[in-house]
Parts: sequence; C-alpha cells; structure tokens
Amino acid sequence: MPEKLPAEFLFDPGFGRDPYVTYAKLRDQGPVHPIDLPPGTDAFLVIGYEYGRPALNDPRLSKDMRHAPSVFRDLVTKDNPVLAYNMLTSDPPDHTRLRRLVAKAFTPRRTESLRPRVQEITDELVDAMAARGHGDLLDDFAFPLPITVICELLGVPAEDRDAFRAWSAAVVSPALDEEGMRRRAEVNAALRGYFTRVIAERRAVPQDDMISALVAASADEELLSEQELLATLTLLLVAGHETTVNLIGNGMLALLTNPGQLRLLKDRPELLPSAIEEFLRYDGPVQRATLRFATEDLQIAGVPIPRNSVVHVALGAMDRDPEEFDTPDTLDITRADNHHVAFGHGIHFCLGAPLARLEGQIAFETLLRRLPDIDLACTPGELSWRQNGSFIRGLQALPVRF
Repeated sequence: MPEKLPAEFLFDPGFGRDPYVTYAKLRDQGPVHPIDLPPGTDAFLVIGYEYGRPALNDPRLSKDMRHAPSVFRDLVTKDNPVLAYNMLTSDPPDHTRLRRLVAKAFTPRRTESLRPRVQEITDELVDAMAARGHGDLLDDFAFPLPITVICELLGVPAEDRDAFRAWSAAVVSPALDEEGMRRRAEVNAALRGYFTRVIAERRAVPQDDMISALVAASADEELLSEQELLATLTLLLVAGHETTVNLIGNGMLALLTNPGQLRLLKDRPELLPSAIEEFLRYDGPVQRATLRFATEDLQIAGVPIPRNSVVHVALGAMDRDPEEFDTPDTLDITRADNHHVAFGHGIHFCLGAPLARLEGQIAFETLLRRLPDIDLACTPGELSWRQNGSFIRGLQALPVRF
C-alpha cells in the first residue's frame, strides 16, 4: 500500500494552482492512496480511472452520512446542516425520491427550451463588457450568466445574486478554523432564513417556478420533508451555477493558453460540443466527487478499505489518467470518445449537466464570435486559484482584454 498522505496536501497552494502535477506523482505509486483526512478515521483517495469510475456507482460506497465515522458525521452535520439532507447525501430509495422531484426541470427538452433566454442573457452580458475593452471574465460574465438562469428557474430575484455568490463559496469550502466555523454558521443561518421566507411566500401565493413545485410536493411528508426542502433548494442554488462558472473560466483559460486550439475553434465552430467536453476533461470544475462511506469491508485496486472509511474519488486525476486518455495533459478539442467523469457517473451523475453544457456552448460561441480578439490581460502565473481545499476547481478572477 502507498504511504499515507498528510491531509495538508489538499490545502497546499501549489496543489491548488496545479493539482495535476501532484496526481501524476501519486499515479506512479498506485491508483489508491490512504490519507489523514479526517484525522482519526480511515480515509482514501482514488485517482485511477479504472477504479474510480466504478467506485462512483458502487452501492457499497454510500453517500448517506449515517454511514460515516461518528466523529466525522457529527462534524459535518453540525458544520453544514442545510446540506445534510439532499440527494447528494442520500442513497436509494431516498435519493430516487428526491431526484425524481427535481429531474423534470432538467430534462433535455426542458433545457433546450431555455436556449433563447440563455442567449439573451449572454448577449446582455457581452454588451456590457464590449464597450470597455477589458474586464474580469468571472465577475462580468461567467458568474452572472448561470446564476441568473438558475434564479429564474427557481423563482428567486437575480438581484440577490451577490449574496448567493458569497453563500455558495462558503458552502462548498471547508471550514478549517474557528473563524471558518463562525462564517459557516452565519451562512447556514442566512440560507435557512432566506429560503424559509421564500417558502412561506410560495405557500401563500404559488407561482410558476421550481420553488412552488417543490413546496407543493412538501405538502406530502412522504414526498419531501421540510428539512429536505430547504436542503434541496440550497443544493440547486449552489450546484446550479458553480459548475458552469468554472466550466467557462477554466475552459477559457485553457483556450487562451493554447492559441492553436483557440484558432481551431474559431475556424471550425462546429467543434464546439466536443470542445466543451474537452474543457470538462482537461480542467473540470469539480476536482473531487462528494464523499462516500464504505458500508462494508471491501477492496479497491487491491487496497483494503475498512467499513466506515471515507472515500474521496478524484475526478480531476481520473480525467488526466494516461491509461484512459491519450496525451491526457494536452488540450485537444477534437478528442473523440471522451468518457470524462467531470459530471460524475452512475445514479449521482450531475442532474444539471444538460443545462451546464447548453450554457457553456452558448457562452463560448458568443464570446468568440463577438470578442474574436479576446486575450489574457495578465500572465497565467499571476492568476489565483481557490486555495482552501474546496471540491471546486476554479479561478478567483480571469482578467481579459479585447
């Protein structure tokens, strides 16, 4: 078995800037690595595609926090109670029930019907940037596009998006110290208060939006409890934009630092769908899948995984695995048969993937068509990445000029 990794490596600034260098070094030692995370429990990091992909859909690896080590379970449920009862932290049949309630909002047909509105929002954002000749592609474009779309789907005011952004960042980042715990408690209270108020408004006056539909379902406790309703709305708000923000940011950075691929995409816009899939593989928005817990003693790649172990599946590492992808560290927008796992795999495959893909295709097509000379306004080395051990892989800012 490889030597146990210290938990600190996930929070190292170098790892945050380029985790793929670390994954390449670990890959030489094996596809599964024990780690000290959390302290006092058995925890493992799976980085090999051959073993990680089936692990994402292994019924012996539960998402239900009740199967977590007690010390870890108590910490997480106290740290983030708003998200402790959602479809990402449940197994069938609860997962099946919760997912079914929101799945109809993300069907391919329903998603495609949003195309005109997504294009309209995209054009408005580019209009606002174009006159200045420069901007922060995250603040000015990549964030407001998906947050506006998900707000309209849910039925919450887009003018609250600055608050949503701050809350989302706190929800997906670990609380590592007393200040972090205090901030997380504030965010939990703010989210609960916000959605409790909105739920009361929809109960009084239903509207044609997803919140009203879920509130109606919560009238039947067998369909959706009050705690599940709050957790589901929070999950949809956070997950509904985080993935797309970083798909756009990471993908545009990949293009701007690979000028040959940028020229190719401009010359052959029909490659856009495969380009989106390659952006997701090459530098995906989610670095590690949400946690899983072993419900029995098992083995992954010959490594013993004791019951109650915490299992981290590294999506970013799997999508750069040379055993699965030819020249995995090369951006290739013509890559065929791209079986990346950026959206997960199995029953927990990202419900919003069709919407993220639609938003990504419209975003890149519009940016490259209307701002054909777009370029970085700094050197790649000056860019800052999230450095807090978050599951999310994303930039703090992306300055551009055009």
